Amino acid sequence: MLDFIRPDLIQLQAYTPHPGGEPTGPLDILDTNESPVDLPPELKAKLAWLYQETIATNRYPDGSHHHLKASIANYVNESASTQAIAPDWISVGNGSDELIRSVLIATCLGGEGSIYVAEPTFSMYGIIAETLGISVIRGQRLADFSMDLAAAKTQVVAPVRVVFVVHPNSPTANALTAAEIDWLRSLPPEILVVIDEAYFEFSQTTLAAELPQHPNWIILRTFSKAFRLAALRVGYAIAHPSVTQILEKVRLPYNLPAFTQAGAELALQHRGLLLSAIAPLQEQRQQMIASLTALPPLLVFPSAANFVYVRLREGGNPELAAIAAALKAEGTLIRHTGGGLRITIGTAAENERAIARLTAYLHR
Repeated sequence: MLDFIRPDLIQLQAYTPHPGGEPTGPLDILDTNESPVDLPPELKAKLAWLYQETIATNRYPDGSHHHLKASIANYVNESASTQAIAPDWISVGNGSDELIRSVLIATCLGGEGSIYVAEPTFSMYGIIAETLGISVIRGQRLADFSMDLAAAKTQVVAPVRVVFVVHPNSPTANALTAAEIDWLRSLPPEILVVIDEAYFEFSQTTLAAELPQHPNWIILRTFSKAFRLAALRVGYAIAHPSVTQILEKVRLPYNLPAFTQAGAELALQHRGLLLSAIAPLQEQRQQMIASLTALPPLLVFPSAANFVYVRLREGGNPELAAIAAALKAEGTLIRHTGGGLRITIGTAAENERAIARLTAYLHR
């Protein structure tokens, strides 16, 4: 019936944000690594005013993203203690997913190459690659979730053209190690290194200052986490202008709505206010780690992000799936992925309910 569809797509699983069906009723959403708090009311009011007074909905948005790129470059320089990043070092996408897709179109489409990921990691690298017919070389991680570099060095050879890493990694929350960063520095110029810093604001660890020395590096970031704009879908890439020029060639025109651009600029203008929520979330993260560590069946890992990753000391995926389903039934969504459970840091009340429900389940 679907003979006109590529056969390999028929076999692929679509990405599902909330596995097991769409949630209904009031839920604590601790499975998507968003901020647990919305924009402050005064900024939402300002955004509504901008929409009402400055955006002509009959006109296309700024397709060059000129003002937004300048604001992002200023923020990157400030956060990385550098002055090297100019607006032409920035490319903006409809979420980081669009930028990942643009990278793959520019490098590997048409059988031109493969990508490398060390699993578990952010699933969209592999999913997007496979939807484009690009092969994925999957490496492994060690017990502490650092990459198996000995194996990676044998795997990252032609036809691999792109290496994707997350700093800190999702779902495991660990930052890149010194050895991993040295390995990335050593990769030849014909291999593109994509360093996803989606959780930079929580880890405060970035490699942006090194970009001028590595024209084969791209850093990805997002406004969906610390900046509380998940609903507006804004991601950005930082790279040498020769690379961003290529990303600009393959992206769709007018890819970022005017309202989204206005929201991102407003967030950057008020970044001090928005990022003041980071320290309290980090405190909640430590409390969550302490509470989870007190539950004997769980193996809890350190976190440099806005979530915590746990595995069972005994038992496997069927038990983890049962835990996630039981908590969902009681009103808490957590993510079962990569052989463990990823729990986003929510409000204090959401975290307390998650711990109470998890404790009750494990005691049963």
